[in-house]
Amino acid sequence: MKYSLHPEAQQDLREAAGFYRERGGGALAQSLLAEFEHCVNLLLQHPQLGALWRRGKRRLIVQHFPYSIIYTIVADEVRILAFAHHSRRSGYWRGRK
Repeated sequence: MKYSLHPEAQQDLREAAGFYRERGGGALAQSLLAEFEHCVNLLLQHPQLGALWRRGKRRLIVQHFPYSIIYTIVADEVRILAFAHHSRRSGYWRGRK
C-alpha cells in the first residue's frame, strides 16, 4: 500500500504547520507533522480505519489537533484529499480527486 497527497491537501498541511509554528513555536508544528505521519502510517496498514463519510470518502480524525484526514482508497493507494480543520467550511475539498 502506498499513499499520495493531493497538492491542495499538501497546502492545507503547510498552512496548519505554519499556523502552529507562529502561535506555539517549532515544537508544536513538529508535533502536528508527526501526528500527521502517524495517521498516514496507520492508514497504510489499515486503510479502512477511517469512518465512511461523504460521497464515498473516508475521514480519519487526527488526535490532539482539530483536524481530519479526508481520503479515498483506489486500488493499492490511499489518496489524501484534504487535511481539514474542523472549523473550516465543510466540504471545501469536494472537487478534489
